[in-house]
Amino acid sequence: MEEETAARSKTMVFHERQKLQFCLLHALNNLFQEKGLFTRAYLDRIAEKLTLDDPIKQNWSPVSVVFKPHHNVITGNYDVNVLIAALETKGKSVVWHDRRSGASTIDLDGSEGDELMGIVVNVSVRRFRGLWKGRHWITLRKLDGVWYNLDSDLKVPVPFKDIEEVREFLESIIAGGGEVLLVMNQQL
Repeated sequence: MEEETAARSKTMVFHERQKLQFCLLHALNNLFQEKGLFTRAYLDRIAEKLTLDDPIKQNWSPVSVVFKPHHNVITGNYDVNVLIAALETKGKSVVWHDRRSGASTIDLDGSEGDELMGIVVNVSVRRFRGLWKGRHWITLRKLDGVWYNLDSDLKVPVPFKDIEEVREFLESIIAGGGEVLLVMNQQL
């Protein structure tokens, strides 16, 4: 227990806080532990490229200027396609976890250089006293042997006490209808 506490206190964990609906931007920077690695302009370019490359073009309307297929230009709310494309630009891949398997099938014990870089989850949220319903991106990452919840809505990163607590957290995400995406170090 003392070693675990010592490991936690020595680790400098980067944690970017939530601004508007840029939770995917913050989740990516938190995943890579680097401020500014991903920017709004970078993710906007990816979203625009996805729209241009889409073989099934959606009909344009005046609201298309703000509500684009892969993001909202005002708030910055990005979809999973932007996440996957952004990770691919950094040599990473995403495996969508099969919710039927539960969290027990995710290899959380591997060392940090192994296949699993981290976990990004997408959950349903209610904001503004329940008046607005949306989705939120959250990063989990193992650093110096300790798993952290790097949710940009949190004031500080929160270390999990052990792998069982990480599994319980992921099970609650799955039970609540959230999506669990495993970020792999190699492209598949």
